[in-house]
Amino acid sequence: MQLKVLIADKLSPAAVDALAELGASVRLEPDLTADALPDNVGDAEVLVVRSTKVSRATIEAARELSLIVRAGAGVNTIDIEAASEYGVSVANCPGKNTAAVAELAVGLMICADRRIPAATADLVAGNWRKKEYGKASGLHGRTVGIVGFGSIGRAFAVRAQALGMRVCAWSRSLTSAIADEAGVEYCAGIIDVAERSDVVSVHLAVSSETKGLIGSEFFGAMRDGATFINTSRGEIVDQDALASAISTRGIQAALDVYADEPSGGEADFGDTAFAALLSAATPHIGASTDQAAEAIAAETVRVIESYIQTGKPVNAVNIRAKAAKDVSLVVRHYNQVGVLASVLDELKDAGINVEEMENTIFQGGTTATCSLKLDKAPSAGHLDRMRTGEHIIQVMLK
Repeated sequence: MQLKVLIADKLSPAAVDALAELGASVRLEPDLTADALPDNVGDAEVLVVRSTKVSRATIEAARELSLIVRAGAGVNTIDIEAASEYGVSVANCPGKNTAAVAELAVGLMICADRRIPAATADLVAGNWRKKEYGKASGLHGRTVGIVGFGSIGRAFAVRAQALGMRVCAWSRSLTSAIADEAGVEYCAGIIDVAERSDVVSVHLAVSSETKGLIGSEFFGAMRDGATFINTSRGEIVDQDALASAISTRGIQAALDVYADEPSGGEADFGDTAFAALLSAATPHIGASTDQAAEAIAAETVRVIESYIQTGKPVNAVNIRAKAAKDVSLVVRHYNQVGVLASVLDELKDAGINVEEMENTIFQGGTTATCSLKLDKAPSAGHLDRMRTGEHIIQVMLK
């Protein structure tokens, strides 16, 4: 049977062709909205989305769904909890938009410093204001602070250094040694970044720990007239606190992401009063370059191909990293049909759950080893009964 794939967003035609070559039946509906998705997901086994939100209602309606692929890095638009409840794998395409986002962050930084959007608007309106827009601080020799030093934060640092800027950074995983190796100054926390910097650029993933992380305390620590850039996720920033800092402290803000973004590619943006406060603004286009789109499309195909071949998609984000208990049962056995049934029956009788299981067959196909991760250890009696099973060579508890 063909794997049924629904692509509910724009995706490179090359990816659609590649999926068809893998034998998948592809349904392409790039204009589906989040509200319409539950009624249109149908019997899709794999759902591919980019900006379209995948709600609990969609997952509950898709009875055949087993894999959701986010054609991008972040998965905050997908109800991960619902997917996990229904045994649906969620995978993403990390690192493929790194250069694109870093480039936009640099562009926003330059736009804020040179006030390019305002100058353009005046010129379009017929106003030649060279005297006004000839005033700018300049970036060479200034300090830019980076909050979040993952792949995008590092790529932004390299580009900022190429402009002659000093770079300081904070990240939960960043150490002084790693910072020295990258040629950046180490900051002990986000307030340290705010206090040191003429420009701050945020490059964090959204999580329960980072939601609202950048708030009034952070903006209060920034220098008057400093520039704030966010190309990560709007939920990380307290937007009201930022608006206050713009109005009272002269903070120059340049954003690509917002607290309450519309879903899809075309929609009304309700918070025009906030947008009017910004020095530069784009509608969440950080990852939207042709280069990034092709790389993400190729990775999407790789995720689905791995799922077709192994049943395990690469880049899965909702798979528990390891069993809750570090109990391993190793069964060496002859490679016969149903040989493990007695082992599994004993585990069932003991009320023990198998959390991971992998069977490896040796050359020649005569023997095999099965490794099982268990939620608790079986008793000596259960182990002894497992060892008496037909075609069992050895049973070891590790």
